[in-house]
Amino acid sequence: MSAPMTVAVGMGGNVGDRLAALRRAVAALDAHPEVDVVAVSPVYETEALVPPGAAPQPDHLNAVVVAETTLAPYAMLRVLHGIERAAGRDPFAPRWSPRPLDLDLLLVGDAAFSSSALTVPHPALARRRFVLTPLADVLPAAVVPGLGASVADLLAACPDPLAVTQTDLSLA
Repeated sequence: MSAPMTVAVGMGGNVGDRLAALRRAVAALDAHPEVDVVAVSPVYETEALVPPGAAPQPDHLNAVVVAETTLAPYAMLRVLHGIERAAGRDPFAPRWSPRPLDLDLLLVGDAAFSSSALTVPHPALARRRFVLTPLADVLPAAVVPGLGASVADLLAACPDPLAVTQTDLSLA
């Protein structure tokens, strides 16, 4: 068994019972024998990010979970995909389509790598306020590998204009 590694998982959804989907995802992660959830951000209501010219979508609920895991990054990705499918996400749906649950592996320790299946840190992390805001709640001082800046500094410099509003909802 390998040493535990800290991972950050971005969570969101914009169709169905969004809060229930996020809560089930946190519970499923924490129930995995090789994953221990150690922090959960507040829940945010965020405008949907859609490509230019696309139809508007419902707002998302977003949060970030920090966990310790002994899983390798690709094994962790498979766990996340399984949780998404259990929530009703169609793995063959078009990119940018509405979804009941989206789980992204944002950070894996201090690793930085890219393949056709996984890029860590998440390649759009520094440009997405709906990711950086909850990530800054749980890991503000974490330096993002390859970017050389803390999560808090990236949030302060983030050019994303989409609204991100903290709710009084809880994932506990």
